[in-house]
Amino acid sequence: PYSTGTGFYLSEFQLIITNEHVVRDNPHVVISGTEVPKQLVRVLYLDQKFDLAFLEAPADIPLPDSKVLLDGEPTQGERVIAVGHPFGLKYTATQGIISNTRHSERDIDYLQHDAALNPGNSGGPLLNLEGQVIGINTFVLKNGENLGFSLPVRYLEEAIQQFKAKFRMGSSVRCSSCLNVIVEEDTLEDYCPHCGSAVEFPSRIEPYEPTGVAKTIEAMLEEIGHEVALSRRGPNAWEIIEGSAQINISYHEKTGLITGDAFLCLLPTENIMPLYEYLLRQNHQIDGLTFSVKGRDIILSLLIYDRYLNLETGMRLFQHLFKAADDYDNILVEEYGASWKGEENA
Repeated sequence: PYSTGTGFYLSEFQLIITNEHVVRDNPHVVISGTEVPKQLVRVLYLDQKFDLAFLEAPADIPLPDSKVLLDGEPTQGERVIAVGHPFGLKYTATQGIISNTRHSERDIDYLQHDAALNPGNSGGPLLNLEGQVIGINTFVLKNGENLGFSLPVRYLEEAIQQFKAKFRMGSSVRCSSCLNVIVEEDTLEDYCPHCGSAVEFPSRIEPYEPTGVAKTIEAMLEEIGHEVALSRRGPNAWEIIEGSAQINISYHEKTGLITGDAFLCLLPTENIMPLYEYLLRQNHQIDGLTFSVKGRDIILSLLIYDRYLNLETGMRLFQHLFKAADDYDNILVEEYGASWKGEENA
């Protein structure tokens, strides 16, 4: 509910690799991809020292494999490509060169490069021009101009081998003090059996629980039939897919306003007046909802103040919005010439 990032799949180990800081404090995380329906998967391994996390790969889905550079080392001046989802922009690739193969930080050597990294790139692969993973994109320098740092794959290979040697049925973690990898079965306590330092196994982390108004909204969505863990876009934001409509729900704590905005379709490029007239008539007739146009987006909105929200009224109002959104987009496209979102760029 608090962070997003990028991961890549290694078929040999049936693992999805990402950064520890992307999945921190969560026993399960939501994944999705072009061939992967949005779903919850377990966090299997956490490693704060090297900022690595291993996720359980979904079964029975043919995932594209990432090839890791097993022989040789990256060289200074080598061209590289960083792949990921910066700021939620899906499947973005940026190119650069390696300027330093041994930037030392906390006794770890990182690959320093100028392929642009931004929030959302964390955990994604750094590739050479042969498409092999040579690093895991991990951090940037604040106020640095395209100064990105990636963990070399030799650290990943070592962590995977240690994880494989220990992993049985429980989750595992690397102790940040003595650096031993500990499997859950090795200790009943949340302390390292080697040095006594506190550790936190992924499976023992308490799942995220909303409070206050957010808790009421999630209870309402669950009662309606939506899986809230897959709908969360943040602690006070949710995305619902109802038929062909996408509905964004937000709670603005400072104002106490809860908004539900259904992005239906796009204005046509000609003969727009009949559609405008239809929207204005509906605004006069429809109960509790409002049509608006932003750019070319046609939006159907619901506004509620938190002091008026309870489970019963919330369910009634949002069910009304969800059904109306799924109905109206078909009417606007089929009868008034609006375009489906994404259709014009397909």
